[in-house]
Amino acid sequence: MPNTYTQAYFQLVFAVKNRNALIYRRWKNDLEKYITGIIQNNKHKLISIGSMPDHIHIFIGYNLNQLIPDLVEEIKTSSNAWIKFCSITG
Repeated sequence: MPNTYTQAYFQLVFAVKNRNALIYRRWKNDLEKYITGIIQNNKHKLISIGSMPDHIHIFIGYNLNQLIPDLVEEIKTSSNAWIKFCSITG
């Protein structure tokens, strides 16, 4: 079947542990930029990202060459480390 194209879009929602309001305004934009970098480095297209104090929404154009669980794991572990660093450094 020549010229077969696939497009997949996903919304990912991450909640903070126990839904505590831990996404602080002072670094919310930097967190969104950090997660944007992770998504783009994995060759996905970020369509929209938005965070609230207790959760974050990410809407992406999905690159079929990476498994969703691998992308989710990378976003969660990397952003968690970034948040802990920001919490320590103030």
